[in-house]
Amino acid sequence: MGPITEVVMQRVSRHFGSTVALKGVDASFGAGQITSLEGPNGSGKSTLLGILGTILLPTRGEVVYGSKGVDPSEVRAQIGWLSHETHCYPDLTPRANLQLAASLYDVEVAAWEPAARRFGVSAFAERTFRRLSRGQRQRVALARAMIHAPSLLLLDEPTNGLDADGVERLVVAISEEAGRGCIVVLVTHDAALAERVAARRLYLDRGRLRDAPA
Repeated sequence: MGPITEVVMQRVSRHFGSTVALKGVDASFGAGQITSLEGPNGSGKSTLLGILGTILLPTRGEVVYGSKGVDPSEVRAQIGWLSHETHCYPDLTPRANLQLAASLYDVEVAAWEPAARRFGVSAFAERTFRRLSRGQRQRVALARAMIHAPSLLLLDEPTNGLDADGVERLVVAISEEAGRGCIVVLVTHDAALAERVAARRLYLDRGRLRDAPA
């Protein structure tokens, strides 16, 4: 299956009952581009990311994934996802979690090793996941999200729990992913991170999208 080369949101709105989380959002994301989504809590950032990741469906409007169209089943294998949940099994080791992720994406199981090295996971790869610190869990989750070389990478607050070394590894990884043509969209409250890595910074306020303030 070929990569996603562009994602276009067309007049996307999302309602949760009487609450309007997104209001007529138009946006496009291109290959090799890093975009940050910023804004206050409750502004719709995670909702927008969930719609890009096909976890949520728009109430109105649509998302077009280049030549793949609008069918979520056509694009999910190309998406790398980091949410507030790690999506790792607590009773497995980091090694086993990464090997499982590789097999689910039809990637060589041996891919777990470079993924682990990339985020400094090797030192605790045989420890049960539930025994890891918050920052160690985040490193494993990041490795898991990128193990299959996705063409659309969605990161929700990726620096949560990371120490300085973890943040530096993340910055390098994001840049490398964009360098090979991946579309990267990250939700962050970390303005310094956005300034370092994002070619474009967008701001959500009460469900409406605009350029981030200078």
